[in-house]
Amino acid sequence: MKVILLQDIKGVGKKDEVINASDGYARNFLFPKNMALEASSENMNKLKAKQDANQYKKLVEKQEAQKMAENLKTIILKIKVKAGENQKIFGSITSKEISENLKEQYKIQIDKKKIELKEPIKTLGCFSVIIKLYEGVVANLKVQIIPQ
Repeated sequence: MKVILLQDIKGVGKKDEVINASDGYARNFLFPKNMALEASSENMNKLKAKQDANQYKKLVEKQEAQKMAENLKTIILKIKVKAGENQKIFGSITSKEISENLKEQYKIQIDKKKIELKEPIKTLGCFSVIIKLYEGVVANLKVQIIPQ
């Protein structure tokens, strides 16, 4: 019997997946516990509509991320810090500070987890920072660290 899973079931399948299950397993376990629906034509049409909506939503999110990436390429984020000798700064600049300064200066909100720094910035100068906006969409942001 073909069934549509309503949730992830370990060893059986993932949510919204159509699987072949034995009649007894489906009728005695999956259906009573609301873990699956029978794969009737009506339920299959609902599943297809849901998958199409999810696909469209992902496409729109990816397009927005690409626009954001183009916008970030033109920005040079300037962060003022206290610096000592040899252009060393007191403390360091982390992805959190970069995120906060983007929000403060340009009203662009990016999660600090999406900002990829190999190590915190500890000197004055201009740096290129990679930001992963979406799956397959990466932006380069120029960050300029200047003394106060």
